Amino acid sequence: MTTELATRLNQPLAIGQTVIDRRLVLAPMTFLGHVAFRELMAGFGGYGLLFGEMCSARRIPNEIHAGSAYFRWRSAERQHLVMQIVGNEPSIMATAARIIEDNGLFGVDLNFGCSVATICKHQGGAALLKTPDQAARIVEAVRGAVSIPLFVKFRTGWTDDPTIAVDLAKRFASAGADALTFHPRVAPDRRSRPPRWDYIRQVKAAVDIPVFGNGDVFDETDCLRMLQTTGCDGVAIGRMAIAQPWLMARMTGTPLPEQDLYRHTAMTLLALMERHFDPKRALRRYQKFALYFCANFKFAHSIYNRIRNAPDLETIRVELNTFFDRNPEKVRRPNMNFFL
Repeated sequence: MTTELATRLNQPLAIGQTVIDRRLVLAPMTFLGHVAFRELMAGFGGYGLLFGEMCSARRIPNEIHAGSAYFRWRSAERQHLVMQIVGNEPSIMATAARIIEDNGLFGVDLNFGCSVATICKHQGGAALLKTPDQAARIVEAVRGAVSIPLFVKFRTGWTDDPTIAVDLAKRFASAGADALTFHPRVAPDRRSRPPRWDYIRQVKAAVDIPVFGNGDVFDETDCLRMLQTTGCDGVAIGRMAIAQPWLMARMTGTPLPEQDLYRHTAMTLLALMERHFDPKRALRRYQKFALYFCANFKFAHSIYNRIRNAPDLETIRVELNTFFDRNPEKVRRPNMNFFL
């Protein structure tokens, strides 16, 4: 199974006028897919693309790259990095996309999937799925502004009806999207029900551009099954890549370092947080990461609560060293209660 999966994932894939060498990507996640975490993942490899945190298109023209908490990257990752933007005005989204292109990044991703109230009340994210004409106008405007690959990430819609998702996919493709990332849940659903993978199959059958499936891929078996049953061109992994940042390397047959991956991950990311962020932001982001990472261990609530309540990163370092010195018992599959 692992060999078959790696063979599928290691096939090149054309995205617009460019080609990526693997069909496995890190899904965009706010507070999680930041520059420090992406550097950690770069040490493991195995991915075709990395997606950055969601960035406000309106704010991007005024962001200073070196000091921004969201709109930032390492020079070494430019050729693999897609920056996600959110907004509801075509001209503003197009301006942000041009800045992304001017900075030499691989591509731009339009967020039509976030259903968080603070985003939707400004008619951004998944709220645009209620106004598909406006969403298509945004895609057209961005397509007219840049030549780099253009991705759209979206959900089923606000009603559990696959015909809506299929119609949206067709609109986005016709408007100029080079690839779609589809998460088959309705917008208000915060993972209370399983994603409907068959909707991915229907979306893929409706368009001629690459489709990345997304939703509840936790291990190699899940990944292969998604590819086999939906016909999607690639897979975007989100929360599980946070819990196990080496997962993509394992899926693609990329050699991993011979050491305790859990301890290495926890301590390396701690150091990267200190390098890339001020103490307050570093602490907050590490605590976000810990929610998913701690799901790998039995009796995980104890160490997670100590990290969550830590006043600074040095306290977390001490807690982690004590924790790993005790050789904590791991679980076969991460505790899904941490993933809600």
